[in-house]
Amino acid sequence: MNFYQTLLRPLLFSLDAETAHHLAVEGCRWMGVLPGATNVARRCLDSHDPILKTEVAGLRFDNPIGLAAGWDKNGRALRMLDALGFGLVEIGSVSARESNGNPKPRLFRLPQDSAVIVNYGLPNDGAEIVAERLRSHRGRVPLGVNIVKTNDGTNAPACCDEQILSDYEFSARQLHPHADYLMFNLSCPNAQGGKSFFAEPGNIKRLLERLAPLQIQSPVFLKIAPNKDPGHLDRLLTQCERFDLVRGFCFNLPSKKPPLSVAPEHLIDKPGAVAGRPVTALINDCISELYRRMDRDRYIVIGAGGVFTPQDAYDKIRLGASLVQVYTSMIYEGPGVVKRICTGLAELLKRDGFAHVSEAVGTAHK
Repeated sequence: MNFYQTLLRPLLFSLDAETAHHLAVEGCRWMGVLPGATNVARRCLDSHDPILKTEVAGLRFDNPIGLAAGWDKNGRALRMLDALGFGLVEIGSVSARESNGNPKPRLFRLPQDSAVIVNYGLPNDGAEIVAERLRSHRGRVPLGVNIVKTNDGTNAPACCDEQILSDYEFSARQLHPHADYLMFNLSCPNAQGGKSFFAEPGNIKRLLERLAPLQIQSPVFLKIAPNKDPGHLDRLLTQCERFDLVRGFCFNLPSKKPPLSVAPEHLIDKPGAVAGRPVTALINDCISELYRRMDRDRYIVIGAGGVFTPQDAYDKIRLGASLVQVYTSMIYEGPGVVKRICTGLAELLKRDGFAHVSEAVGTAHK
């Protein structure tokens, strides 16, 4: 982490945020093909404490700390990501058709808040190209693919229901044979076309009806808007009730900006959703309320949002998350943050008398 913070981060932060992100992904991709590079990374960054091993939704994880979707949008850097100590890696979001996303600039750093504003608008290579790229991948850690409705741009005509459902169905058909799990992004806060479609009663059920004939063998998770209203969560669970393929949920970024230390007038030209520390409390409240209401023998929660420290991860686990994802902390602290979180999390579990990370899930409610 010191090498990253003293050398690499100043270089990357001297560039605009999106250029730095692109260079980080491409650097990771090239490192992945250098002889011996992945072995060195594993020796430095892997965590081997058995207390962190867990099994959820039929998948086994060496640790519960994963990379959230959005960092590697197209599965270009998987060989190196596989060696950075993650327990799971999620790529995407991937849509049925290639998309350029939103106009630039569309990624902004807020260092004083340990946050970023994300307004990418889901640029990606499209499901067919990504599926072909994944065809030959044989990873060490479970790979998730995040699927979303194609963003056709701000001037595109509104999509009808059939177009939205068909878009998801096409991507799922292409990608599910190459993924250990699928995450359906139903609430992207900065995409055009269908972004509020699944907030309408019954539309999640309609999507699941379209997916059922595909006979998807991997677990399916739904990425939903952060809403802790009990009635809203009960309606979500009711729509999923008869579809066994759904194994859990993850909360997306909020569409509205949380309180920030930056003066509001400085954010006028920075559209998008905030990721990082400022969303922690909202996401944690949502995890807690969903955990209380869901069937815990069937569903799990994947917690993402503001995870920088072992305590951050532990808090989400105790509130009900079985797996935890990072993204913004990678930007500010580099890949070493994964091992640091895993090492500290193992210490917290042992301190509190747990023999296994799964024993700590939901214990804040007891």
